[in-house]
Amino acid sequence: RAARAWALAGAVAAALGPALGGILVQASWHWAFLINVPVGIALVVVAVRVLPDPRHDDQVARPDLVGAAGIAVSAGALVLALVQGEEWGWLSASTLAAVVVAAATAVLVVVRCRTHPVPVIDPALFRVPAFTAATTTTVLFNTAFGGALLGAILWLQAVWGYGALQTGLAIALGPLTVPVTSIVVHRLLPGARPMALIVAGCAVFAAGTALLVATLGPEPAYVTGLLPGWLLAGVGVGLAMPNLVAAATADLPAARTSTGSAVVAMARQIGLALGVSLLVAVLGATGPTPETLDRAFLALAGAAVLAGLTGATLALTARRAQAAVAA
Repeated sequence: RAARAWALAGAVAAALGPALGGILVQASWHWAFLINVPVGIALVVVAVRVLPDPRHDDQVARPDLVGAAGIAVSAGALVLALVQGEEWGWLSASTLAAVVVAAATAVLVVVRCRTHPVPVIDPALFRVPAFTAATTTTVLFNTAFGGALLGAILWLQAVWGYGALQTGLAIALGPLTVPVTSIVVHRLLPGARPMALIVAGCAVFAAGTALLVATLGPEPAYVTGLLPGWLLAGVGVGLAMPNLVAAATADLPAARTSTGSAVVAMARQIGLALGVSLLVAVLGATGPTPETLDRAFLALAGAAVLAGLTGATLALTARRAQAAVAA
C-alpha cells in the first residue's frame, strides 16, 4: 500500500505539473525554473523537521561511486546516440562512438557490481525473479509513457497550435485518471496479483496510444481526437505504474526493500529518458508533424506491448520457480 501511495503521488504531480507550468509560462518562461527555488527551500525545511534522521554506520564502506558514475555515463551516451543519430548519421563515427561508450560503461557497471564489496546495485536483487520482472518492465513501460507524454504535448502545440496553458490543461485529464483507476481497481480487486495488473496496464496503455493514431488529425478536435485515447492511456498507467514498485519489492527481504525501490525508481527515470530519446529519433529532422508523430505513437505502443510481454514472461518464470521450490 505504501509503494502504491508513493507512486500515486508522482502521478498526481504529473497531472498538476503541466497545468501549473502553463500558468507560469504565461507570465514568463523564467518562472518555470525560478519556482523551484522557494519550493526546494520549503521542502528542505519540512524534511529537516519531519523526516527521521537515521545515522549512517561509519564502519560500513561507501557504496561504489565509480559504478554509480558508470550508470549515468552509460544511460547518457545511449540517449546521446538516439537523439543525435539523425543529425550525425546512424553509422557515423560519432554515433557509433556513443553506442560503444554506452555498452562499455554498462559492462563496467556489471563488473563493478559483481566485484565491489558495496556495489551500487546488489546483484543479489536480480536473483529474485519478481524483482527482475518488475524492473525490466519498468524500463520498457516508462519508455512508452515518457515518449507518449511528450508526443501528445508536441501534437497539441506544433500541430494544433495550442498555447502553453491550454496544453497543460488538456494534458492534465490523462494523469488525473491514474489515481482514480488505481484506487477503484484495488477496491474492486483487492486480491489481484500486481504483475497481472501491470500486464493489463501495458496492454491498455498500448491500446490508448494506438487509438491516438486513429483519432488525431491535423485539425483541432480535443474531445473526439485526443481525449479518448489519452484517457485510455491514463487508465493503463493507473493499472501499471503504482503496481511496479509493489511488485518489485514484494518478495525482497525487509533489509533490501529500500534499495530495491531505489533501483526501480532509477529504472523509471532511465525509461523516461529513453522514451523521449526514442521520440526524438523517430521524429528526425522533419520534426513534429502528423505523419512523424503517428509513427512515434505506433513505436511507443510497441514498447508498451513489449513491456507487457516481458512482464508476463518473467512473472510466469518466477511462479514456476516458486512452485518448484515448494515442490
